[in-house]
Amino acid sequence: MTQGESILRYSFRSGEFRDKKALVELKAKKGLRISLAFPTLNEEATIAKEILVLKTELMDRFPLLDEIVVIDSGSTDRTREIAAKFGAKVYVSAEVLPRYGTFRGKGENLWKSLYVLDGDIIVWIDADIVNIDPKFLYGLVGPLLRHDEIGYVKAFYKRPIRTASGLVSGGGGRVTEILVRPLFSLLYPELAQLVQPLSGEYAGRRVILEQLPFSVGYGVEVGHLIDIYHNLGPRVIAQVDMDLRIHRNQSIEALSRMSFGILSTFIDRLERYGEAKVLKELGTRHLALSDEGERLELLPTEIATTERPPMRTIDEYMKKFYQRRADKPAIPEKR
Repeated sequence: MTQGESILRYSFRSGEFRDKKALVELKAKKGLRISLAFPTLNEEATIAKEILVLKTELMDRFPLLDEIVVIDSGSTDRTREIAAKFGAKVYVSAEVLPRYGTFRGKGENLWKSLYVLDGDIIVWIDADIVNIDPKFLYGLVGPLLRHDEIGYVKAFYKRPIRTASGLVSGGGGRVTEILVRPLFSLLYPELAQLVQPLSGEYAGRRVILEQLPFSVGYGVEVGHLIDIYHNLGPRVIAQVDMDLRIHRNQSIEALSRMSFGILSTFIDRLERYGEAKVLKELGTRHLALSDEGERLELLPTEIATTERPPMRTIDEYMKKFYQRRADKPAIPEKR
């Protein structure tokens, strides 16, 4: 098998892992714990259903999942109250590891979730999924339980766009197709084999995740993939088809800001791994134009490009998870 075939080799369908009893037995045999975190910001419309569906099927009926956590960016609606009512542990991101400060962003929540979660396998699922189904979780952990060589699993799916007349198929994933896939095709063709590298549903082994830096904003997924590519090789990455995901679609303006953050992380990684040299200082503000008044106005927005260091460099984390060990956890070898 050539390196270019690796990710396609580990492309699965969620239905391959529908035998939940078998997964529970495999999990017990390997002595693993599995944790789920929802990063949230004002998700009161969907969070209850997501927790209820996954908890009922994959904790109460089949004990595949050991804990469900909501880690919140400071919601102003009832997200935290509803999440606690339906059985999730709830944390406010700003209150986790407070001496390291706080940033607003999904990547920040994911980074801090590594500290509060107990599992050996960590699952992250976005909190705005309308058609939540247990397959979104068992489909992600199945490859990790069955294949010890796999360390990081991304979901992919059809992503319709909501319009005034209903759902339009094939319209989602615009940033992937316009920005990320062309960049991966140019520089990391193995990663271009991922159907949706930016999907918000993915899982990984703690021993890998704790060694990755986390962009606090939009670039967290791209940063993970490039770091894993360089340090472990693409063979540890898998993807699973979840069929259909219906969620809240974002405006073109929001997608433009997202693209800014992703591109900033991408350029950072090119420099970090000696693959390109940027000769001028990059801007930190996304610039948009508004023509709603009598004249055009420039609308600058600060986009967080800060990165959190690998969690295993944080003293509190090492004391919590490795205080009985004399050495730090070893990084898996690149194959």
